[in-house]
Amino acid sequence: MNPIILDIPEEFTTKRLLVRMARPGDGEAVFNALEASKKELKPWMPFAQKDQSREDVEGNIRQAFANYIKREDLRLLVFLRETGEFIASSGLHRINWSVPKFEIGYWINSRFSGCGYMTEAVEGIADFAREELKARRIEIRCDSKNIKSRAIPERLGFKLEGILKNDDVSADGTELRDTCVYAKYF
Repeated sequence: MNPIILDIPEEFTTKRLLVRMARPGDGEAVFNALEASKKELKPWMPFAQKDQSREDVEGNIRQAFANYIKREDLRLLVFLRETGEFIASSGLHRINWSVPKFEIGYWINSRFSGCGYMTEAVEGIADFAREELKARRIEIRCDSKNIKSRAIPERLGFKLEGILKNDDVSADGTELRDTCVYAKYF
C-alpha cells in the first residue's frame, strides 16, 4: 500500500476543539503561541531553545503541510471550536505505515493549559488514527520528568510499557534524560 494515495481527512472535531492539518498562513498564530509559551516549553522542547522568527515558523508550517500531503508526518493544529483561536500543536509522527503505527506529540499554548484541552485533543487524535488510519499501535513518548506531559497518556489509559534509561538528552542538551514510552494497541 502506498500511503500517498490514502484519502486522509484534513480535519475533525471533538466536543470543544477543531483539529486540522497545518496550512500555509498558520505560522502567525503558531508563532504567537510559541512566544507566549516560551518559558513553559523551553525545559522540554528542543525547538524552544532558540528564538524563531515569524518567517521561520511559517516555513516550518509549510514544510508540515507538504509532509502531510506526502503522508510522511501528519502535523495537526488545535483550535477552539467556539472562537477559532489556535491553542496547541500536535500530530501523528514517526509513522510506520506497514503496521500501521504512529507517535502522538504535543505542546499547548500555556494560556490554555490546565483546561483539559490537550487531553481532549490527544484522545481525538488517537481516535482519528484508529478509525481513519486503521492504527494498530499508538505511542506517546515523553521525558520522565515532564509530569504534565505524562499525565495525558495516563489519563487516557495508555499503558506505560517502559522507561528507557539515558535515552535522550535534555532539551538544552546539557544532561541525559530518561524517556517514558506509553502505548495503546488495537
